[in-house]
Amino acid sequence: MRFSTLGSSGLEVSRVCLGSMTWGLQNTQQQANEQIDYALSQGINFIDTAEMYPVPPSENTYGGTESIIGNWLAENCRRRKDVIIASKIAGAGLPYIRQAGPINGDAIIHSVDASLKRLQTDYIDLYQLHWPNRTSPHFGKHFPGEVSFSQADPDSETNTMLEILQALDDCIKAGKIRFCGLSDDTTWGINQYLKLSEKHALPRMVSIQNEFNLLHTKDWPYLIENCIHEDIAFLPWSPLGGGMLSGKYLDGKRPQGSRWTISQRMGLFRNTEHSEAAIKGYKSVAENHGITAAQLALAWCDQIDGVTSTIIGATSMAQLKENIEAFSSPLAEQVVKETMQIFKDFPVPF
Repeated sequence: MRFSTLGSSGLEVSRVCLGSMTWGLQNTQQQANEQIDYALSQGINFIDTAEMYPVPPSENTYGGTESIIGNWLAENCRRRKDVIIASKIAGAGLPYIRQAGPINGDAIIHSVDASLKRLQTDYIDLYQLHWPNRTSPHFGKHFPGEVSFSQADPDSETNTMLEILQALDDCIKAGKIRFCGLSDDTTWGINQYLKLSEKHALPRMVSIQNEFNLLHTKDWPYLIENCIHEDIAFLPWSPLGGGMLSGKYLDGKRPQGSRWTISQRMGLFRNTEHSEAAIKGYKSVAENHGITAAQLALAWCDQIDGVTSTIIGATSMAQLKENIEAFSSPLAEQVVKETMQIFKDFPVPF
């Protein structure tokens, strides 16, 4: 397993981050334990979760994934020092989480305490803002005109960002979290937080996790360039495009137990004619070179300059082993060339 530094934190994280959003809905405690144990045996030391997991989120399952990880930690307390745990505070919009209210200082304090209790640990290594208070161009809202940026009040947003950083600072000084980061945010969001941190001597955001895959590359080049030069770790989530890039949903297939057999909060916004055509092309390239479509997509993410650690997820041990194997060796130059030829035909398929 290869490792990279998590932005300015100094933490060394595996190039593979074990995602957990299926634990508690599609996966049981026992299955999650098996995934964690296997991942650690392969050198993975980085696990990502969130207070709203599992997904699709619901009031009945809220906090379930953190609780599953907490149960594992309680049974493996001596291994806590070997695992970097990342969690996230949910943004506005879910009525059963702080009455759908925005992230602010009080929300940070209370949510950190609640996550620590569920995780059965004294500290969280990386605490992230799951999505910003303002509307951002994520979850299918990346086409021009989908978001009206001029409708946001930058002064109000910045004042709340300062309040958030102050609360994160309190949590760090109390030993409850070590570092903080962002998710589903933008270059403007990153830089506002960095300016506030420098001006007020407050904690620095060390990472950002955004969707990034062969079907969705809006963060290249501008946000990723910004991350490299500002020492912000870039953590792609959904490197398989919600599972699409594995090819398992081609031609209308819905494998039993798969995510697309469960109602999705945001709908199947990635599922378009162009996405289908692109995936068939990528699958053909992969098969011609003796790897799976999923392994091609994951290895492609890993070789992008600026990517720190790619967040993978699996509902079975077979999937987990296949996905981890994708990072065992870099893609050959010819494979990358053939992949990019298809990409140029379908740069924004959804």
